[in-house]
Amino acid sequence: MRTGQRNNETHPSGAEPSGAAAADPSTAARLTALLAAFQPGDDALGVSELARRTGLPKTSVHRLSRHLIDHGLLEPDGTALRLGLKLFEIGQLAVRQRGLVDTARPLLADLREATHNTVHLATLEGTEVVYLDVLKGPDAPRLPSRIGGRFPAHATGVGKAILAYSPDDVADTVIAAGLPRISRRTITSPAMLRRQLTKIADEGTAYEREESSIGTVCVASPILNADGQAVAAISVAGWVNRMRTERIAPAVRTAALALSRTVR
Repeated sequence: MRTGQRNNETHPSGAEPSGAAAADPSTAARLTALLAAFQPGDDALGVSELARRTGLPKTSVHRLSRHLIDHGLLEPDGTALRLGLKLFEIGQLAVRQRGLVDTARPLLADLREATHNTVHLATLEGTEVVYLDVLKGPDAPRLPSRIGGRFPAHATGVGKAILAYSPDDVADTVIAAGLPRISRRTITSPAMLRRQLTKIADEGTAYEREESSIGTVCVASPILNADGQAVAAISVAGWVNRMRTERIAPAVRTAALALSRTVR
């Protein structure tokens, strides 16, 4: 999460302490803020823009970026900076469900080929889903999902599929955190969401109808462990006036059941 303020230990002059202070936890927070300042679609960012986004002094950005460049986490691009390839390598190792992603990829590719729509693999973290894999369909609309991206669970098909097959306290946590409106059709009523989750648990399939973005629909199904609890979910998303969710649902459910056997 991006920080918007300077740390209280910053010197009044704007310079930062050196020496032993370099190992202070605040340094880790500032390094994290600097990397997290990059957003989807960003290529290279200048020092001034990084300072604006993080709230850090330019002198701090210069000093910290040198450390990140030395370790391959940032790369210079003229007078600007871009994320380094080392981050990609670390990110690949950090995916806890790496085996699931590799196993799911052929099934996801088959779904995309059969439907020409976008296929997702996602897991739940806190109140949001994290997309582990996204295969964009040639006929599909532009969607807010991306690999590594997050989205409020209650406004997605994969999120509702996972919540329906999770312990009650997981859904309670999501509801207690609030159900923000993402589009005019987003479910913001706790009672309505609970009713949907009960129906999903009975049928094994979740639907999202223009709840994450107007003009799109989605059908999803959970990937279950040996205890019958969701560890992830897959979905197919497309245009509301083109995609027949009732026709695609059996294929999504079958793929999810096949993947469920790999995690047991």
